[in-house]
Amino acid sequence: MVTFFRNLAFSYAFLAIFLSAGIGVFLGVESFGINYGQVANNLPQPDKVLELLSTLNLTKTRIYDTNPQILTSFSNSNIEIIVTVENEILSQLDDPQQALQWVNSRIVPYLPETKITGVQVGNEVFTDDDITLIEHLVPAVVNIHNALAQLGYSNIKVSTPSSLAVLDQSYPPSAGSFKSEISGIMYQFLNFLSSSKSPFWINAYPYFAYKDEPNGISLNYVMSNPNAGMVDPYTNLHYDNMLYAMVDAVSFAIAKMGFKGTEVRVSETGWPSKGDANEVGATPMNAATYNRNLLRRQMAGEGTPLNPRMRLEVYLFALFNEDLKPGPTSERNYGLFRPDESMTYNVGLSALATSSATTSSSSSISLASSGTKIKVTPWEYKSLVNWMFVFVLISTLYG
Repeated sequence: MVTFFRNLAFSYAFLAIFLSAGIGVFLGVESFGINYGQVANNLPQPDKVLELLSTLNLTKTRIYDTNPQILTSFSNSNIEIIVTVENEILSQLDDPQQALQWVNSRIVPYLPETKITGVQVGNEVFTDDDITLIEHLVPAVVNIHNALAQLGYSNIKVSTPSSLAVLDQSYPPSAGSFKSEISGIMYQFLNFLSSSKSPFWINAYPYFAYKDEPNGISLNYVMSNPNAGMVDPYTNLHYDNMLYAMVDAVSFAIAKMGFKGTEVRVSETGWPSKGDANEVGATPMNAATYNRNLLRRQMAGEGTPLNPRMRLEVYLFALFNEDLKPGPTSERNYGLFRPDESMTYNVGLSALATSSATTSSSSSISLASSGTKIKVTPWEYKSLVNWMFVFVLISTLYG
């Protein structure tokens, strides 16, 4: 009982300091970023997006191109940004001079005012439907890296994100191995990462595994809720969530290629709040739970069971719902926010919304998952994320 009251007193004291200081939920979570996709015709202007990210105290984002409006708007801010070379132009970058020209026109004009920290060369190239792209990947990566170094920007890391489909096996994690048909080019790519000390990025979605086999996979395990987890029979490592198992499967695959120690980071993970009838689990409640649990682990600075002392860097997908994305309904519903900047779903504090609505004459914070779209002010965003932080803190302290 004494311990309980001591913890309770600590919580209230921390809460008072936290709220009075106006600290946002993501402050200090250095390993957490968010993907800013733009496949939509109704998104806020980049300066408004910058305001939103700043209000949330998010300092890392990734875009899927080199949009000049975004790179200009984000200048002189504290946002670190990873840009992307579109798949469609990879073949052009086989030529070192073309790569140098690309860097000079797409990157250099925005430095150093805009904090460009990385270049992703293509997206999921190893598993793209256009099988000819893979031939251009490593030359393009090397040429972009060399161009940046030649111009004095070797601090900007170059890599490419891959889907989990690059693995031939992923369960148990220690069995992780790359598909044989890509092993030759994968070896070349890993050799580049090793020599340049760049990370391997993976798009990892436990949601897809659950959707495909909802009766065979524990939802709690997939969503990082309390569960018994699984033990890898070959390493005796215990996994209580699928995301970490996916990441370690990639690490084991890399080690089997002779490049043990290469850092694996998560370029995309997330959960859709809406889906088609056959997209099991795509609900606002599940999306809120997955993202909240992910945030809690990020705040704790966790590593995976294989690399517990290396904080796992994760980029959440995504900032906004994107109405022009092709494919099933879920593809258009990964966003934390709607295009009008209202939150997409309940973050777990519905009672707070009721209280706010009855005590404030200004616009209330909508935490409900209904179709109501209530736009909130920057102060209200900060109030919301403050309470999200408190929710995660108390959940951690009291289980």
